Amino acid sequence: MLSLEDGTLAVRTARKVIEEYVKTNKVPKVELPESFNGLSGVFVTLKEGGELRGCIGYPYPDLPLSKALADAAVQAATQDPRFPMVRSAELDRISVEVTVLSEPELLKAKPVDRPKRLVVGRDGIIVEYGLYRGLLLPQVPVEQGWGPEEYLEYGCLKAGISPDMWVDDRAKIYTFQGQIFQETSPNGEVVEEKTDPSLDKCKIQDKT
Repeated sequence: MLSLEDGTLAVRTARKVIEEYVKTNKVPKVELPESFNGLSGVFVTLKEGGELRGCIGYPYPDLPLSKALADAAVQAATQDPRFPMVRSAELDRISVEVTVLSEPELLKAKPVDRPKRLVVGRDGIIVEYGLYRGLLLPQVPVEQGWGPEEYLEYGCLKAGISPDMWVDDRAKIYTFQGQIFQETSPNGEVVEEKTDPSLDKCKIQDKT
């Protein structure tokens, strides 16, 4: 778990990397405290006017958080195939969000019982079926108003398979949790967003 101070630093660093890369095509040197040395998955999400503008990251803890964060920031701004590259003129309109992930774990349940084992708002999901794979962050079903079954269906669609394949024994579902740090406005106040329904939805000041 990141502290309030580290969460703020994560978002500020992601923004710095994006701004520098968009303007100069170079990744700035990132110097972060020891708390960023551990291996961790992370996603960087960009939003413009409340709408998605880019989202890329690392689902598994294969890299130190400092390295994964910088790489994901650049990729979210320049390599998301759904969007054109972020332009310098857009930077003042884009808000940055960082989600630090726990290690994904296989959901051990009969396929028909999978919706009962998911907690919307707490669990992110990875759907795997052979070579197909799709990931949805834990905040996505909350933002979209999905229930557990609908969440699994969209996870299948993200993987490029039929939405009902989550009931197939050959489909594997992995779950993970995430700490979500975000700007409330472009380059503005930073908060931690709580989506777990067991907690009151709140925002913690000065936490990216």
